[in-house]
Amino acid sequence: MDQLEKNELLLTHVVLMFQTAALQQMGKLKNPITDKIERNLEQAQISIDILDILHKKMKGNLTDNEERMFVEVLKDIRLNYVDEVSKAQNEKTQ
Repeated sequence: MDQLEKNELLLTHVVLMFQTAALQQMGKLKNPITDKIERNLEQAQISIDILDILHKKMKGNLTDNEERMFVEVLKDIRLNYVDEVSKAQNEKTQ
């Protein structure tokens, strides 16, 4: 594995860590420590914001694969976030 491949793999791991964290914080995945579904939308928004700023700061230095990964992951977690915010608002009004 050359350095470029290693760097791409490491970046993929970082992005997937924040994606997983955001999904756990939205209650889409079980928290492996507590073994419970928990929702903390404020923390989820922070995880999304971190990925977004990483993407913006790295713009122009990403491979095509890395750029696609960032775009797809951000799109996925943003859509999930909107879904969870909507659910939370509906729960409050009931």
